[in-house]
Amino acid sequence: MGHKTHPTGFRLGIIKQWSAKWYGSDRTYRVLVKEDLAIRRAIRERLRDAAISRIEIERSTNQVTVTIHTAKPGVVIGKGGAKVEELRQRLGRTTGKAVKVNIFEIRYPEVDAALIAESIAQQLERRVSFRKALKQSVQRAIKSGAKGVRVMVAGRLGGAEMSRREWEREGRVPLHTLRADIEFGRAVAKTTYGTIGVKAWVYRGDVAPPPRGVAAGPAPRTVAPPPPPPPALAPTGTPPAGGS
Repeated sequence: MGHKTHPTGFRLGIIKQWSAKWYGSDRTYRVLVKEDLAIRRAIRERLRDAAISRIEIERSTNQVTVTIHTAKPGVVIGKGGAKVEELRQRLGRTTGKAVKVNIFEIRYPEVDAALIAESIAQQLERRVSFRKALKQSVQRAIKSGAKGVRVMVAGRLGGAEMSRREWEREGRVPLHTLRADIEFGRAVAKTTYGTIGVKAWVYRGDVAPPPRGVAAGPAPRTVAPPPPPPPALAPTGTPPAGGS
C-alpha cells in the first residue's frame, strides 16, 4: 500500500532544512508554535500580492529573525523601506521581542513550486481554462531549467457538478529518491463554484548529502607486556656422601 508523504518532511535532515529554527521547552513550545503561525499569517495577509514562496523563522534569546523569500522584493520593501519597517514594527508588537526582517529575491520564480501553485490558483480564479494553465506552467518551468515538473488540480473543475482530479507532468519527478531535490508547493483557488486545490512538484536534480562524521570509538586499550620470567637458580654443590 502506498502512503502519501510530504516531499520536504521526507528529506528533512538529509538535503532539506527546517523552516523554523529554534528550541522550546515543554512550557514554551506551544506558545512559540502559535507565535510562528501568527507571524506567517500576518505576513501573507499583508503581502498577498508579493509572490512570497516561503518564510523562515529563527529565534535567539531576545530576537526573532524572519527571512522572506519573494519574487517581488520591491513590493515587500516599499518606497524607501516604509513597508518593511511597518511590517517589522507590527511583528514586534505581535511577538513582544525585537524582530529582524531579511528579504531574499527569487530570481527564477518559474521553477519555484509554491509560486507555480499560486500562479495556477490565481488563473483559476480569473476563470482561465485549467488545462491551459497547467500546460503553460509546466512548459515555463521546463524552459527555465527544471528537470521535471508535475502539477495537479482537484475540485469542481470548469464548474462541473462532480469533482475530479487532473494533472500534467513532464520530465522526471522521483519522489522516492532521498537525494532528489524536489520542491513542493500548494495553493487554494476560491472560485464561485467552490474551492479548487492546486499542488506542484518541481525536480531540480540530485544533491549529494553531506558526509556523516565517523563516530569516535573508545580509545584503544594498551595491553601491558607480560612480566619477564624469574631468573634461573644457579646449580648448588653436590651434598657430601655418607653421614657423620
